[in-house]
This record gives sequence, structure tokens and C-alpha cells, in this order.
Amino acid sequence: MTSAKALSRTAGLLYLGLIALMCLAQVVRDSVYVRDDAAATADRIRESAGVYRIALAGDLIGYVCYLFLALTLYFLLRSHGPWAARILLVTVTAATAILMGTLITHAGSLLVATDPGFSSALGQRGSDALVLLLMNLQKLGYYAGQIFFGLWLLPLGLLVYRSGWFPKWLGAWLVIGGFGQLVELALILLVTPNFDESSVWVLLLPGGISEVIFALWATIRGANAPEHVAGNDPRAGTDPGAVALANRGAF
Repeated sequence: MTSAKALSRTAGLLYLGLIALMCLAQVVRDSVYVRDDAAATADRIRESAGVYRIALAGDLIGYVCYLFLALTLYFLLRSHGPWAARILLVTVTAATAILMGTLITHAGSLLVATDPGFSSALGQRGSDALVLLLMNLQKLGYYAGQIFFGLWLLPLGLLVYRSGWFPKWLGAWLVIGGFGQLVELALILLVTPNFDESSVWVLLLPGGISEVIFALWATIRGANAPEHVAGNDPRAGTDPGAVALANRGAF
């Protein structure tokens, strides 16, 4: 028997860690990236190589947190929609796989920028151009992962709303945030290759704020659930209506 509050607080701490680590890594990458200026980008990476390595480690740890967060939420909320919980788990697994792949380009840009062998073989301009190419590939991979960032909030919001263990408005807000992320991504990728994503950052606000509030709520207050949720019975610890939905294999 596992305490629902313990699961909730574990999920909240993992969520907060994920948010902090990913934000740190993204801020570092944004600070060194200069669009269409390979030399400036490579110079900035060389000047802040230590911080750039920390960002790489932060992303790696953050993505591990992301996977374990999904597992914790799955065991916590699966009784309120088995299929929704499975979709949540699948989307996070896919996102984690894609994001782990982007770490190769992050590490590659650091390696090319700091290893003199590349500038000797390719020339300074050639190695700098390769650094920028790797960073651009990292950004594209991150956008691919963002598809699942948006998608996973939809089943999460549904499960939070159905559970009754958290405020229903918070579940609805998570769903709205998920759609906001998907719309923002569509604008970036479909409108024009040179679209300035900073002009639609407001679309990320609902999702970002809702995720922070949910993480804090889960950590501080925990799930307002029965004392225990049985680890082997996904229907345990729920009201009769939720049990009936589970018995029908409800989404």
C-alpha cells in the first residue's frame, strides 16, 4: 500500500526539479546562441564552456526526472482513467527519447567549439559553422519534443480534473496550457522558418503557470485522496463512479 499523498509529493518534487533544470539549460543555450552568426555563437560557447557543460548535465538529470514523474503520476492517477494514464505515459516516454537525442547535438556543439582539432581540420569558419548547425539541430529536436510537452498535458489535465484530488480548475488549466503549447509550436514550424518564437511566448504562459502551480500544489498540499492507494489495484481508493469507469475501461 502506497500513500497517495506520498506519491503526489514525490511527483511534485520531480516536477519542480524538471522545471528548474530544463529552464536552466534553456537559459544557458539561449545566452550563447546568436542566430545566423556562427562565429559569435562558437565564441560564446568557448567563453562559457563550464556553464554549457552544467546545462548539458542539467538537461540529462531533468529528462530522467521527467520519466520518473510520468511513472509516479501514472500510479497515482490511473484509477481515474486507465487509457488517459497510459497515453500520458506513452507521450512522456516518446518526449524523453527525443529530448535525450537532442543532448547529442548539445554535446557535439560543445566538443566542436572547444576541441582545436576541428578548427585545424575544417578551418575556423568551417568549425564555427558546424557548431551553429548542431545548435540549430538541437532546437529542431527540442521543437519535436515540444509536441509531446503539449500532448502530455491533455491527459494529465483530464486525470487531475476527474480525480477530485486536486482543484478541478487546475485540471482544466493544464488542458488549456497543453493546447497553447501546440498552437505556439504550429506557428513556429508552419508559418515561416525564420519566425521569431519570442513573439508568441504568451501562448506558453498558461501551460507554464499551470505546471508550476500543479507541482507546488502536489508538493505542499498533496492529493486530497483516501489514505492509501493500492499498488496492485488501479481502481482502489476511488469513489464508486471512478470504479465504474475503470470497470468499463473508460478513457
